[in-house]
Amino acid sequence: MEIPQKAKEVQLFKHLDGAISPEYFSVVEVDVPEPGDGEVVVRTDFVFVAAAYQDLMRPDCPLPVPPYQVGGRIGGGEVGTVVASNSPALAVGDTVQTMGGWCEYSVGPAEQYYKVDASMFPSSSYFLSQGPTAYYGMADIARVGEGDVVFVSGAAGGVGSLAGQIAKNLGAAKVIGSAGSQEKIDFLVGELGYDAAFNYKDGPVIDQLRKHAPDGISVFFDNVGGEQFEAAIQVARPHARFALCGALSGQIGGSGGQPRLDLMTAICKHLELRPYATYHTPEQIWNWTSHFAQWLAEGRFVFPQTIVEGGIDAAPGALLDLLSGKYQGNIAVRIS
Repeated sequence: MEIPQKAKEVQLFKHLDGAISPEYFSVVEVDVPEPGDGEVVVRTDFVFVAAAYQDLMRPDCPLPVPPYQVGGRIGGGEVGTVVASNSPALAVGDTVQTMGGWCEYSVGPAEQYYKVDASMFPSSSYFLSQGPTAYYGMADIARVGEGDVVFVSGAAGGVGSLAGQIAKNLGAAKVIGSAGSQEKIDFLVGELGYDAAFNYKDGPVIDQLRKHAPDGISVFFDNVGGEQFEAAIQVARPHARFALCGALSGQIGGSGGQPRLDLMTAICKHLELRPYATYHTPEQIWNWTSHFAQWLAEGRFVFPQTIVEGGIDAAPGALLDLLSGKYQGNIAVRIS
């Protein structure tokens, strides 16, 4: 195929210093360079949209990766097709995954691209999800197994919608989720197989959690922080394991990123509190992808994903919509 001389990408117009809005993004045309020795040209097919990208727009980003730079490309995961190659490692037509960001075409060393088997899933967009984070947190951090009673906060989001299903497939006896609307509650129980779910806005979280887990929880997978973290401490069984994945209630302007820890209760119950970050290493990606493909083939998993149309121009709006609570599950934008 003919490779264009110029293509679009999304850049950071200025660092985020308040509420996120369209003014922080620029969609610009840039040159598509010729590949050098050992390099490939990749046409982007889908880009991923995650709430964490908002944090990376801040100069004081709390995440363990460098923040976006003004005038630089933003975004993260993408999946695409090799359209030109000067490397024996990748051939034209190969499907690859990378962290190249929001762009129509990317050029770089072949080792920056992770070759994937497109036949594993119905669409290459299935490679773009919060799965590595959810699987690593449930399987390795929380060590979910037979008989566990699991509570997942922010259960309808990109991580939570996968984390609860992972827990069930690892043998959990009961999985409880929280979300912010009746529509999302119905989605969790009716489509994703959660055993119970509640709206955290309907009353004190501790009361609702005790109703659904009268004998306590043995695992807490936290995407939110705030009141839900505080309630989980009180409802936890002795020796419960906490996988602390995110703090959404702080990301959207509240103080949920700094919940109060009842330290004496945590000590007396011998609670295991493990904050963690996922670096999407090849091992982490494969651990998730292999289990995901198997569970899908066996009919034991539902992949909640929304594909946003409109090309690269639609990516900033998709992030704004995600942060406003419009979407459930994982979000990808179709580029080509």
